[in-house]
Formats: sequence, structure tokens, C-alpha cells
Amino acid sequence: MRETRTLEFKETITNTFLKTVSAFSNYEGGVILFGIDDNGKAKGMADVKQSCLDIENKINDSISPQPDYKIEIQSDNTIKLTIKTGIQKPYLYKSKAYKRNDTATIEVDTLEFSRLVLEGKNIRFEELPCKEQKLTFEILHQKLKESIQIETFNKDTLKTLNLYDNTNGYNNAAGLLADKNQFPGIDIVKFGENISIIQKRATFDNRSILEVYDKTIEIFKDYYSYEVIQQAERKNIEKIPETAFREAIANALIHRVWDVESQIRVMMFEDRIEIISPGGLPAGITEEEYLSGKISVLRNRNLANVFYRLGFVEIFGTGITRIKQVYEAGLQKPDFEVSENTIKIILPVLEENINLTDDEMVVYKILSKTVLKPISEIAPYVSFGKSKTTQLLKAMGDKGVVTVEGKGRGTKYIIR
Repeated sequence: MRETRTLEFKETITNTFLKTVSAFSNYEGGVILFGIDDNGKAKGMADVKQSCLDIENKINDSISPQPDYKIEIQSDNTIKLTIKTGIQKPYLYKSKAYKRNDTATIEVDTLEFSRLVLEGKNIRFEELPCKEQKLTFEILHQKLKESIQIETFNKDTLKTLNLYDNTNGYNNAAGLLADKNQFPGIDIVKFGENISIIQKRATFDNRSILEVYDKTIEIFKDYYSYEVIQQAERKNIEKIPETAFREAIANALIHRVWDVESQIRVMMFEDRIEIISPGGLPAGITEEEYLSGKISVLRNRNLANVFYRLGFVEIFGTGITRIKQVYEAGLQKPDFEVSENTIKIILPVLEENINLTDDEMVVYKILSKTVLKPISEIAPYVSFGKSKTTQLLKAMGDKGVVTVEGKGRGTKYIIR
């Protein structure tokens, strides 16, 4: 047994555990085991009943407001303290709020503290009054007119969309949708054959995120969508499914944190696109729930509502599921990486699955779409021998998946 983000060991009772009580109460909750050493070995407590009383008194006297916890005596004379995430955040110890950083407990910074205060009041950053109140909404008006035929556009319209109220004026969600604003946006880089070759660089910020969305889609189409003339018909070809890219960009704009001066990063490569959004998962949702689409927690619900009304997203919380569905027949699948401060979505070039065997798929993933590779650069990364690897490459060549160039020792392979 080892310490984790939500599990801590304490061999004795000292005031240091109170910082962890604050951390667990402020975030996802957790367990503290008393009478357990740092290696996870049970030592027990000399007087468990008195120890339970000491723990209870320390929490009640030192943590404000009162956290939700339970104390249980275990059969090996250890004590289990379970702390639930609270709703009256922030939970303070000596006037400071704490959080878990892997297996350590640290004080939160000023930004994180302000987020806890808002969460305790059930207020989102997007609902706070916007610093700039001289805003115009020509782009939003036009989009509403095109999508749901709204002709009259005034402050009543903005009230309906939860972007304005008579007391506080425009909120931050309104600022993000305004024609001009002070918010970050999206930074795009299109690379060539390698990261040393930059074909295009564009940054869209300080403008309506509706315009940011449109501009980003335009650049996508320039590089990943083209037409092919087949007899008398024109056929549109998408190297990467536009539906998946639209979902990923809408997801990034709706679910990112907007209280940091950081751009959404879109990195475009020959074989994939990477979208990196500031802010990890919202409180109340696990990585498994996020990736499976079982539950959706809206960080910016007013923005999500506008995107939904405009048809940019179909149903709240289905973005990841829809991206996966688009790639169901694909040889390579999209990838999702979640960290404490970012979410990355990787969209590979779509290639139809032509029934490769499991062993062939292993080889396929090692091959490059832009660089010819000899057998010596492939065999070390597979569990089978050089001879079988060569046979697999030949079979993949027969299926039209791999192109073979050269002969003998000079033979090299590349994904067709």
C-alpha cells in the first residue's frame, strides 16, 4: 500500500494532518490513515479511543468552516479518517487553503484560492461582471440570425442567454462573445515535415470566440480538406474528419479555464493535429468519466448554451463520444491526455481499417508517414524477430498499406 493523491499515512497525530484535511475538503476528498508508517506498514495507535478524540478536537478547533468527515477504528488498531469534498469552500487551516500535489500537500496560490471562493458561492468565472462594459455583439447577432432566425437583438436577448443583468451588466461570458475583448484565444502552428519547418503561424485573440472558432476552421480546411474530380463529379476528401476537429475546438473553447492568460494551442502536423486546452478536468468528474462520456460537468455553462443554440455542438457532454465515433472505422484512433492543468486531444489522419492483424498493427504504429525506415529501425521496437517483422512488412505491402523502396540491405518502408 502506497500514498496517493487521495490517500495519506500518518504514524502519529501531529498538526500537519490538518493541512491534508483542508486539501481533501477543498477538492476531491480523501482518506488519512493513522498508525501507518511512510512505507504503508501498520504500527497501530497506543490508545485508539483517545487518538480518535484528539483527531476530532483538532479538526473542530482548527479547520474552518466545519468539514464533512468520519472517523473509524480499524481491526489493527489503526484509525481511518475519511474526508468528503465540501460545498462551503474554501476550507482553511490557519487562514490558508491547501491542495494535494501528487502525494504532497501544498498551499494554493492566489488564483486557485479565488477559484475556491467562487466555487463555494456557486459562482463561475464566466458569470462574474466583465471588466469592460462597452461591448458590441454584431458577430453574435449575425450567428443567431443565421442559425435560429432571430431578427431582433437587444439586451433582452442577452438576458435570455444569461449574458447580461440589470444589476451587474455584462458578465465574462458576454465579454468572450463580444466583437472585441481582452481575452486570449487560439494559437495555431502548422508544421512541415518536421518541427523546424513552420508553414503557418496564426494567433486569434481579443475577439469574439465565435470568430476565433470560424478562423480556426478555415485554417483547418486549408491543410486537411481538398477536392478530387472523379469523372464529372467533385468529391471532398478530408484527411482528418472536420466533424472531429470542430468538436475538439468547440470542446476546448467551452471547457477551458478563462481566468488565465493562456492560449488554446493547435499544432498541425502531416499525420495529426494536437489541441491543448488550458485547465484540467472540472471538479466532480474523473478522467474515466470524461473519456467514456458517462458524465459531463460544464465549466462554462453559459458559453455551452450559446454554442448549443448556434449548432456548434449537438448535445452537452457528447463531444468526446462523437470524436470517437467518427474514428470507429479508422486504423488509428484519437488520443486524449488529461493532466492537472491541461487537456490534450490528438486527432490522427483518418485511414480506413483494412483488417490488419494485431502483429501488423504493432509494426504499423512504428512506421512513419513521412520518413522511410529500414528494418533496423523497426525490429528493435517489436517483440518478435527480424525475420517475422520482414514477413509482416511484405504482407502489409501486399495489402497496399506499406510502400517498399530499394532492395537488399537498402530496403526501406513507409506508410502509403
